[in-house]
Amino acid sequence: MKTECGIALGSNTGDRLAHLRAAVAALREVDPLLEVSPVYETAPVDCPDGSGAFLNGVAILTWTDTPEALLHFLRAIECRLGRPFERARNVPRTIDLDILYAGDAILTGEELLIPHPRLHQRRFVLQPLRDLRPELVLPGFTQTIRSLLAAVRDDGLPPVRLPVEI
Repeated sequence: MKTECGIALGSNTGDRLAHLRAAVAALREVDPLLEVSPVYETAPVDCPDGSGAFLNGVAILTWTDTPEALLHFLRAIECRLGRPFERARNVPRTIDLDILYAGDAILTGEELLIPHPRLHQRRFVLQPLRDLRPELVLPGFTQTIRSLLAAVRDDGLPPVRLPVEI
């Protein structure tokens, strides 16, 4: 069975754009028709003081296995790109790949929560997701991505769209 999955991409250490491009290249190995949003530079959220700005984006791919298998695939990419499996929460990272949604799935396990539990509060996720799926209504939600983005409180630091592609 084919399932559309949204993946958040983020990097705030080293060559951030190269990290995003390497992650997208790895995702294209399973879905050559992968859709990728524009890249945004965003302020770090809930990160330690002194953390660098992020480059963020969203990829939408078609997945033919379970969401759990997708999680393990994403973790393998993160590891390959220099992110340790054992790590403190929200520390600076070469790459961060999070499953935002997986079709109509709602999962509430210890290892995996789908839809991502904070995506509706995160402008740095909603902005690039809106570029690809503005009218998407996620399972368990009643509002479109466009509406969720409009409702996010203004933190004074809007994402800046960069003139680059990944």
